Amino acid sequence: MPIRCLCLDVDGVLTSGRLWIDDAGRPLRAFHVQDGLAIRWFQRLGGVCVIITGKESNGVAARARELDIVHVRQGVEDKLAVMDEVLRSLKIAREEVAAIGDDLPDLPMLRNCGFPIAVANASAPVRAAARYVTQRRGGGGAVREAIELLLSREGRWADVVAHYEAQAQGRRGGA
Repeated sequence: MPIRCLCLDVDGVLTSGRLWIDDAGRPLRAFHVQDGLAIRWFQRLGGVCVIITGKESNGVAARARELDIVHVRQGVEDKLAVMDEVLRSLKIAREEVAAIGDDLPDLPMLRNCGFPIAVANASAPVRAAARYVTQRRGGGGAVREAIELLLSREGRWADVVAHYEAQAQGRRGGA
């Protein structure tokens, strides 16, 4: 069954899990640009990305807006309940969902989706629950790796690469 929805944790998945705190007490996070490109393509090819995170952050909201991620749930204690709520609204079955996590609060999503993924530096129980464990660490391109895998399984990552190859060919011919 194809994966139509990707549920993402933030800290430890889209970021390294480290939190820098500025002088005003605000947490700062760093996101990986390659994750962003892959998320855009996943959505462009018809997939839906959902962010479900336990913390609340203006930075997460800003990054989601930048990537056109509409379904963002922050301050979540029960990630599975929120995932199910979003899936009902989208009419997507759990079997059509891949979830990416790194720590214990992500386990319920991973154990109740079609394709559970753990980042390389995930906790042992999360890695054990995953069908796939990325080579890359959270915040270091793990989401990109996972999306490449998911789209490659359906033969669609080659379309992404072909898009840029065509651009390269067009520019070479005009120079």
